Amino acid sequence: MSTVLVVDDSPVVREMLLEHLQSTGLTVNVATNGVDARTKIEASRPDLVITDIIMPEMNGYELCRWIKSTPQTESIPVIMCTSKDEEFDVYWGNKQGADAYITKPFKPNEMIRTIKQLLKNPVS
Repeated sequence: MSTVLVVDDSPVVREMLLEHLQSTGLTVNVATNGVDARTKIEASRPDLVITDIIMPEMNGYELCRWIKSTPQTESIPVIMCTSKDEEFDVYWGNKQGADAYITKPFKPNEMIRTIKQLLKNPVS
């Protein structure tokens, strides 16, 4: 079973993603910002990270850049899931190493399809 780390400062978004992803058979952990996520990633490496961009302490761009520049974590796929929907935002997310960029509000099926593609692993 694959483990996904959801990183978002919104309790509503964290809970929604947690419930939806668990219902597809994924193990889900949550973090409230990039610093919290980094600590959790160092303690237990997830198979995939879904991160918001705008968060306190360490934003999603910084988190993605850290994941992709650290040898022990560089292969972890990162999905940026954010309300920032300008072309520049997508460009900047890709420049930080994001493997996918999904804007909020997202369609749950789109999220699951993207996770399946990145994990190359069947999810219900």
